[in-house]
This record gives sequence, C-alpha cells and structure tokens, in this order.
Amino acid sequence: MKKYIAALDQGTTSSRTILFDRKGQIVAKAMQEFPQVYPKPGWVEHDPRDIVESQIESFRKALLAGGISLQDICAIGVANQRETVVVWDRFTGKPVYNAIVWQCRRTSAICERIKEKHAEMIYQRTGLPVDAYFSASKIQWILDNVPFARRRAEKGDLFFGTIDTYLIWRLTGGKTFATDYSNASRTMLFNIHTLQWDEELCALFNVPRGMLPKVMPSGADYGKTDPSILGAEIPICAAVGDQQSALFGQLCVKPGDVKNTYGTGCFLLMNTGDQPICSQNGLITTLTASLKKPDYALEGSVFVAGAVVQWLRDGLGFLSTAAESEALALSVEDTDGVSVVPAFVGLGAPHWDSECRGLISGITRGTTRAHIVRAALESVALQTFDVVHAMEQDLHVNISRLCVDGGASANQFLMQFQADILGAEVLRPKVMETTALGAAYLAGLYCGYFSSLEELCGNVGQATVFFPHMEEAFRAEKLRRWEEALNRTMYRTEL
Repeated sequence: MKKYIAALDQGTTSSRTILFDRKGQIVAKAMQEFPQVYPKPGWVEHDPRDIVESQIESFRKALLAGGISLQDICAIGVANQRETVVVWDRFTGKPVYNAIVWQCRRTSAICERIKEKHAEMIYQRTGLPVDAYFSASKIQWILDNVPFARRRAEKGDLFFGTIDTYLIWRLTGGKTFATDYSNASRTMLFNIHTLQWDEELCALFNVPRGMLPKVMPSGADYGKTDPSILGAEIPICAAVGDQQSALFGQLCVKPGDVKNTYGTGCFLLMNTGDQPICSQNGLITTLTASLKKPDYALEGSVFVAGAVVQWLRDGLGFLSTAAESEALALSVEDTDGVSVVPAFVGLGAPHWDSECRGLISGITRGTTRAHIVRAALESVALQTFDVVHAMEQDLHVNISRLCVDGGASANQFLMQFQADILGAEVLRPKVMETTALGAAYLAGLYCGYFSSLEELCGNVGQATVFFPHMEEAFRAEKLRRWEEALNRTMYRTEL
C-alpha cells in the first residue's frame, strides 16, 4: 500500500514539497527559493521556468530527506500562489513573458479605466473589486505589450494559466490543461454563481476565451506526472489556491469558521456556506476548496506580511535571519511611537489603495532598529485587525477566535500581539503547514488515501492558544496611532 501524500506548495518566494502520512503528520519536507524580478517600481515578476525547476528540485530533495522512494507516493496535491499569470505557447511550452505576480501593480491604470463603468457588474459576477491584484488585467497587459502575443492568442496558439495550471501542464507533459474553482474565482473572468468563464468579462478585458483552462473541483483527476520529469507516473489529485487550501487544511469547513495565513501576504478567510455574502466593507467573495460544488467565503487580503520581514533582512540589513525579528522586537518595551505601514505595492483589503506606498513615521533621535523591527511586526497584526473589523461589520458578529497558520505564525511575539490587538483568542495548530496539508487532504480524499472528513478531524492535535492580555486603553492608543499612520500613507496631493 502506498504510504504518503505529496503536497507541492508553490509560493511567491519559494517552492516547497511536504510529504504527509495518514495521520496528517509531516514525514519530510524541502524548500527551494527562486529569484524575484523587479523591472520597475511596483512591478513584480517571476521566470516561470524558475518556478517549475524549483518545484521539481524541492520534490527530489524531500524524497531524499525522508529516505522515501517514488513508489511510496500515492498522489500529489498542488497548492499555489493565486492570481499570478503565465501565458505560454501551447505547442512549445515556452512562456511569452515572465509570470506577472499577484503583487504587481503595473495594470492599475487599466483597472481604473474599467472601474469607472463596470465595477458593480464585475463585483456582482466575480465577488471581486476591480484591482490589479487579480489576473484579468495582467493577461490583457501581456497580450497588448508582448509582440505578436494577441495575434497568436486569437489564433489559439497561446494558453493562459495561474501557477497551478502551468505547473500541472508542465508536470503532465502538456496533457492536462485545467484549473480548479478556487483559482478560477481569482481571475476576474469567472462567474462565481454560474461556475463558468464569463464571456462578457472576457470581452471586456479582451481575453480570447480559447486561452482559458477547464475548471474542475479542487479534488479531481488532474492527470499523471510524466515519468521523464519526476521519474514515475504519479496521480495529481488536487489543485487549489493556497489560501483556500489553508482553510481546508485547518478543517474550516463549516459556516463561520475563520483562519488567517501569515505568508508573504496575510489572507483571512471565513467560510460562509452555500450562500455568497456581498461585502460592504472592501472584502472579497470567493470560492472555497471542494471535492464537488464549492462553498463561498469572505476574504480580506493583506499584500505585505512576511515580506516586511524579508525587507528588514534583505533591504535594510537589520536582520541576519527572519527568526531574529522576534528577539529583537522583544528587546524593547514598545515601538516608542514608531509606526510602519508596509504598503510596498499599495494596500489591499479593506482599503484597496493601489497608488500609496510604504511609510515609517514617528522616528526620533532615540529610534533604534529594534523599534522599527517591532513596529514592522506589529503592522502585520494591525493590517489583520483592519480585515477582521471589516468582516465583523459585514456579518454583524464579533469574531472571538482566529485560527492561524503560515510561516510567520511561528513568531510568538507576533501571535501574542495579534491576540492583544484583536481582543480575541488566536489558535495555532500543531501542524502549521496547513496550506500544504489542505492540498494533501484534498488529494488524499479524492484518491481514497483518506476515508472521510471525520478521519481528518481525528488527526487534529493540540493547538497553542494565545489569549489577549493588553489593557483596553493601551490597545485603543495603538489603534489610534495605526489609523493616523494609514491616513498619512494614503493621503496624496497633486504636485
């Protein structure tokens, strides 16, 4: 009997492979970083070939680390960074341009023009605000700016895919051209009510319908890997956007369940069941991971979370490793009035300001790098507070418990501050790799490796719980200063 499920967790800065057993425990994992490309301020790209190569390398390294053979792998599940766009030649597999990453703001002007007349229609059909964050305007930019791309697309020679689609297409040797509902719902071309590509939206963004992949449930038959690529034919039984995967990995499958993932960005999702909720406070309506028809979720996306720690390390040289941020933050009692708003590529939910840029305020002669590091970590929790507050306003509820995961959730200081600023319990599971776990669960349920959701619930171990302790007056002052910093960040005058 096959022993393990492999989850390919393709993220914004690295590709990882994690192998899970039947108890949902990690038996081996490996990570491979790949280069980030910044052609202009606000532009973010990846070389799609780097993504594929790094994912294959991480898979091989994980097998080696665990002393595991290919014959022990039952199936593969793919979780991926969402919204990132790849356009490639369907015959040669060669990308016509670098992947345009979800963080990239180059298409803001396109979105502003479309927003003037079509914002309400687009939101009603897709659950999304018109923003450069999503895929549609990125596809349009490639077709309009890469020589001969539009002509080739209209002839049917080019494919579009989010990263899951391109990765699976490559792993299967070009045999499977498909995506799942969760990824399709992030393109701004997919009707989340009819569960079909929307012809009018395709026409609006001038995207030929023939470029778009088949859409399936997250847990489904996505073909088998080509033996020349991974060394064996292994069924790919799941494809899912990373945040919906984390929601499933946390087993937030009931209406009202809420999780927040702390990765490159922050992504807070609440399962709302079989009825979509239209936000009045800047949140997104999206589709959940599924084995059949998907449910709906409300989501708020913070563009920069863990990425602010990378910036402290790589951009400012304040840290040797990301892990140092916790000790440095705890070395001072407070930020000493310093606020950091990491709007490197604008602000996401609930503000949706694509033009503002980052800000450090409140600096004095006594400010040290420890104050700035602490303020940067606090900014992650404060941005999450804004999203939670918007969700509470939409649903007229108080969120008293937040499930957390992702790399930055290992930071004890950040998690305690998150509980304090929310005034709510924060629960961190024993296995924090819930994005990969969700993809593994979906693939395992589809192929029969796992028998049922009930079996998965039995795998859940003891969570670490962070309880709020901050005095209300201090909390109110923190929030006041954050609001002041946000206003300074978003306020602009014409020169």
